[in-house]
Amino acid sequence: MTAIRSGLQQIRRYPSALVGLGIIVALIVLAIVAVIILPYEEAIRLWRGGEEVWQESPRYARPAWINLVSAKKLPETIVVSTRPLSPAPLQVRRVSGHATKSRSDKTVTILLEFDYVYDDFPSEITLFLTAHYAELLPYAVLRWRTPDGREISLGERKLAASERYSISQDTRLERRLGNRPPEIGLFLPPQGTTPLKGRYALQIVGTLFEENSDIDAKLVVHGKVYGLAGTDHKRRDLTVALLWGAPVALAFGFIVAVGTSLTTLIIAAIGAWYGRWVDALIQRITEVNIILPYLPILIIIGTFYSRSIWVMMIAITLLSIFTAGIKVYRAIFLQIKESPYIEAARAYGASNLRLIVRYMVPRIIPVLVPGFVTLIPGLVFLEASLGLLGLGDPVLPTWGKILNDAQSNGALYKGYYYWVLSPSALLMLTALGFALLGFALDRIFNPRLREL
Repeated sequence: MTAIRSGLQQIRRYPSALVGLGIIVALIVLAIVAVIILPYEEAIRLWRGGEEVWQESPRYARPAWINLVSAKKLPETIVVSTRPLSPAPLQVRRVSGHATKSRSDKTVTILLEFDYVYDDFPSEITLFLTAHYAELLPYAVLRWRTPDGREISLGERKLAASERYSISQDTRLERRLGNRPPEIGLFLPPQGTTPLKGRYALQIVGTLFEENSDIDAKLVVHGKVYGLAGTDHKRRDLTVALLWGAPVALAFGFIVAVGTSLTTLIIAAIGAWYGRWVDALIQRITEVNIILPYLPILIIIGTFYSRSIWVMMIAITLLSIFTAGIKVYRAIFLQIKESPYIEAARAYGASNLRLIVRYMVPRIIPVLVPGFVTLIPGLVFLEASLGLLGLGDPVLPTWGKILNDAQSNGALYKGYYYWVLSPSALLMLTALGFALLGFALDRIFNPRLREL
């Protein structure tokens, strides 16, 4: 342990090691923050909730920070509701109804107003309507008002208890707008090719046939930018998976690296100490395991048994124990076995277990540390590769899962580069941090490399 402490104190002599250590610390902080601000249950709910959870976010939206570096201001999502969750500058006006044909019939007018100040058209327009009634369904007339005073009819409809009207998918409205998609035609001036800026309004005139009937409405004008990392094909905020990918990747790499490194070290020490058939059996198992196809075995397990991250961790650990590292450690242990202090320990009656655990294994730990550090990024990439192949854990949001979804939906061909670059950058940053630190530790603990 003294050798390890003195070796770690030399890290400050290597700038690359300090950079790598800083990257690792930043990733650990990111993992801790992710677990604190997004507990496991909440992260799973958000990631697996689909459009029911993310109905107010747009599909395929780029990160919001793009507006800071772009000359063209892309639209952000605008939500106007009769039941706002928080105070907003957007205006909602409800006009009380008045009697019509009978004493119980009345009308109510809802005006959902918002200011549009962007240089591009929205991606979608959706209206969510909620009717409160006992038996008789309310009736509503919808009109769209533009800043230049034009009024466009959106049709009439009976309202169910909960209804979603996708204005962007209304083909009849599209034909009336000159065969332009509604999200373009409703914002396009009579003469022009860019959106008309100003105050828009959606007017809902509802007819209520019962005394306690009422209507609630929520208008969502979906933008083209959203959040820190954008959204995917299911409207999910990619920030959720990017944040939770850090603790999953680091925990996966650390747990498997600890399990395989310590187990390999102890098995190599046992083989070198006992020799004969014990050593021969360990070497034959190692030679067979070295030639086994690593990734195809994991693919078979994920395809025919389970894609659980715990199953994959156990499988990878078992496949990584009997590797070429056993032969390297065995060669070192054979030298340690003949050391004078081992003979002295034998003389005062130390047991075989004490000789292995107390006197042999600690001598090789300084050699183990650099290999342990450089092993972690390989395991992180392996977990991401399984996710990219569709064999990642079906529940957890991970970096590999993001890449798999991006590949399945043609992100690169459609120009959604942010979908691929964000997880790829985090993976490369992880590999860079551990590689820089691992190479520096290798020079510190391996005297032969200090002159290189």
